[in-house]
Amino acid sequence: MSRIGRKPIAVPAGVKIQIAPSAVEVQGPKGKLKINLPRGITIEQKGAELHAIRQSDDHAALHGLARALVANAVTGVTTGFKKDMDIVGVGYRAELKGKVVSFALGYSHPVEFAIPEGIQITVEKQTRMTVSGADRGQVGQVCANIRALRPPDPYKQKGIRITGERLKKKAGKAGAAAKPGA
Repeated sequence: MSRIGRKPIAVPAGVKIQIAPSAVEVQGPKGKLKINLPRGITIEQKGAELHAIRQSDDHAALHGLARALVANAVTGVTTGFKKDMDIVGVGYRAELKGKVVSFALGYSHPVEFAIPEGIQITVEKQTRMTVSGADRGQVGQVCANIRALRPPDPYKQKGIRITGERLKKKAGKAGAAAKPGA
């Protein structure tokens, strides 16, 4: 039995919920999100709570998923989601120019990244930035796309990373003393 699927979702004041047969629309102060529900899962509103209900045990695998998606949407339209990112490396930096972030990442040219609709990016220092928005999946995907511009290299750890990300550092080349036959 899904324990997560059975948990009720608290709906705060100021959040409007519209339930359709195969989708749920959540509207709040931070925006409006539409979540398509998997087949066999329905959402019911009882007072200030939402409950995910599955038709049969065949849909158990999607029960917790559907509940988590709706809960993330409710949290997103009320408080939003954010991720911090660090840029590590000599000369590596970011600059916000309207709806485009310009990165200097050690290439021969600046890298331009267009900010998608529904996402806000702030650059606190030239080497630290915050990605925020109402849709949790979209915030994570934008962070992954930015990180892919220059992923941290395993030797010197230079590149773009999400704050708190654990990286495996590799040892560099062994010195001349380690060469066989030298």
